[in-house]
Amino acid sequence: MMSADVEHATRGTNDNPVVEWGARVGFAVVGLMHLLIGWLALKVAWGGGGGENADSTGALQTLAGSATGAVLLWVGVAGFALLSVWNVTEGALRNDDTSDRVKLVAKGVAYAFFAVTTFRIVALGSSSDGEKQTDDVTQVLMGSPAGQVLVGIVGLVVLGIAGYHVYKGWAKKFLEDLREHPGTWAVYAGRAGYVAKGVALLVVGFFFLVAAWQADADEAKGLDGALKSLKDMTAGPLVLTVVAVGIAAYGVYSFARARYARL
Repeated sequence: MMSADVEHATRGTNDNPVVEWGARVGFAVVGLMHLLIGWLALKVAWGGGGGENADSTGALQTLAGSATGAVLLWVGVAGFALLSVWNVTEGALRNDDTSDRVKLVAKGVAYAFFAVTTFRIVALGSSSDGEKQTDDVTQVLMGSPAGQVLVGIVGLVVLGIAGYHVYKGWAKKFLEDLREHPGTWAVYAGRAGYVAKGVALLVVGFFFLVAAWQADADEAKGLDGALKSLKDMTAGPLVLTVVAVGIAAYGVYSFARARYARL
């Protein structure tokens, strides 16, 4: 249990208007990022992707290529950081089920990662590759005791997250994250977006399981690798196009969430 002073300070941080508005800006930047990922995935589907990565890193690097984009990235650094603060403090304060609190803290950590990644790209000119990061992490896990088991667990966790995304989208559970109904267009976008992200994560989880089974870290793929693998399926460009449009739809929903999120 938190002491009264710590809880009071945490609640004060969580309720601070700067944190709230920063979190809403963070959701808007998430929306822009997913629109770009969708666009990059469409380019991959129809042979125009070049060397670009269809993932969050690729989207951020695309933004960094222009002066306006660089300004938006600085806004994104602040938004992601404050969104991280809100999720972590909310997770610490809530009296809900432990699983809900863990999910909030996990989201906070993820947004902190986005804040650091965005800062490195805009301030340091980093050209980090999301797939390389996935390979590096998998190599570390594989090289540890019970490495195959750990990589397999990661795969199962990703599959669980993927399944939850599909369920959350299909059942419209994402509406519970909002303070009021966002409008029909946002509901359609949210359903399509969550399901599409779930499908992409299913592929990511599958490749982690393959990597664990074959004891080969190179078999693991991040979002970029997963989306590009869809192109190699039967009717791959069409399948990837549907997923890309869905990911872009999640970006549209994120703009609605920026306004209506329950904070």
